[in-house]
Amino acid sequence: MKAVFGLGNPGLAYGLTRHNVGFEVVDLYRTIHRVRARGRMQHSALVYSWDDLLLVKPLTYMNESGRAVRGVLAQHGLSPRDALVVYDDLDLELGRIRLLASGGPGSHKGIGSVLAALGTEDIPRLRIGIETEGRAETGSDYVLDRFTPEEWQTVVPALDRAVEAIDLFRTVGIDAAMTRVNRKPDPL
Repeated sequence: MKAVFGLGNPGLAYGLTRHNVGFEVVDLYRTIHRVRARGRMQHSALVYSWDDLLLVKPLTYMNESGRAVRGVLAQHGLSPRDALVVYDDLDLELGRIRLLASGGPGSHKGIGSVLAALGTEDIPRLRIGIETEGRAETGSDYVLDRFTPEEWQTVVPALDRAVEAIDLFRTVGIDAAMTRVNRKPDPL
């Protein structure tokens, strides 16, 4: 079994914000694959169980995501290597995606919380770029703002590629998935 954790913030105020692309990917995956399973609350997370996959939206707010990730993995007897964390990344251009097997948190407090809670940097992650050149906002103002209609034209294809990356992670594993996802040129 594998688990995919889409990071975001719960509540309508945060819906469709840049910081919630992890939630968007989980929801799109459920739509594309017609996952009709009802979500259950487990360890402050909404968990959808489908075939050999858990789709998880931590409801702890971004900066406390690690608590929910650790609890769900423990409950299902999964190691961090069986999980994929999906989140927004200011260090990548808008619409670019990168699949990694491990690494540090960079400036992202959500993945920092996950790594601290698990006590390891050895957890696969899928970074989705949200950086836009010439933006007026900084830091939390920017990530908590919604995408513009023009930005959505770039974001939607990235979300589609993220769903494909999840399928690869699920079927061929992180190493083969990284080779295939990261070598594809991202359309800009």
